[in-house]
Amino acid sequence: MQAKKFLQLFHLCLLASCFGFPAEAQQNDDVLRTNTDLVVLNVTVTDSAGKYVRGLKAADFRIYEDGVAVPVDSIASFSLQETPFASVVLLDTSGSMESRLALARSAAIRFLDGLREEDVAAVFKFDTNIEQLQDFSSGRDLAPLAFGIKANGMTVLNDAIVKAAAALNDRPEKRKAIVVLSDGLDTHSQASSSKALDLALAQGASIYTVDMSATDGSASRNAQSAAILKNFAEKSGARFVATPGGPALRDAFASIADELGHQYTVAYRPLNRARDGKWRNIEVKVARDALTVRTRKGYRAPKG
Repeated sequence: MQAKKFLQLFHLCLLASCFGFPAEAQQNDDVLRTNTDLVVLNVTVTDSAGKYVRGLKAADFRIYEDGVAVPVDSIASFSLQETPFASVVLLDTSGSMESRLALARSAAIRFLDGLREEDVAAVFKFDTNIEQLQDFSSGRDLAPLAFGIKANGMTVLNDAIVKAAAALNDRPEKRKAIVVLSDGLDTHSQASSSKALDLALAQGASIYTVDMSATDGSASRNAQSAAILKNFAEKSGARFVATPGGPALRDAFASIADELGHQYTVAYRPLNRARDGKWRNIEVKVARDALTVRTRKGYRAPKG
């Protein structure tokens, strides 16, 4: 019961930071220093070759909320950010990860290696419990504690994402991300996947997910794992990486770190101001041919 109350209170706090509560509570983000409700989007734009597109203007973007175009005069802020970002790496150490724990550790190291000097990352492991292995740091080495971990216990994936969102809550960086290395099947969380997603979105964090399912495992189980991880990634505007290995793993983590430093930030005032707790669908288009746009699929309006 106490854990449930904590999640409810935490949810309210995060919504307050992202949806126009008093400016004093929003001091960590210039975009949000206003008394007007804003929706903030991190937008990735790539060309047909998969390269990041720079030089776009606010007028090049079209934003739709629940199918209705957002007027240009409702866009409060627009910028191309190559600023520092804060990320949380979540390393699944549950019993089902026993044969792939070393690979997951290597993946975490690869991600840290790809960070720029100004970027910071924290690392947590999760099984039946959640434990912080290292605090936010610009260090590129995985803490020695991570190398003595044994895979055991159940999986609290959803709770780990909630924990990551909480850890990002006080970070000053505009770019925030959660990187999940897991086989995807939650077996023990108190939070639902939708609750975990809402809390991450309220914090403005994109959830990059890497499917660590065994390639020789059950096809149905692997499909279920992939679906769970894809949902987190797609709805938060991030990317899902299929079961990796070798060069694919290396390239995936290099590209995730690179992407986080090449995103547009667009903040707009929603037309629908109802505080009804309902989901709002978002679509962003660019008025240029042959460009791919990726951002979060929507947000949950504050309630009350």
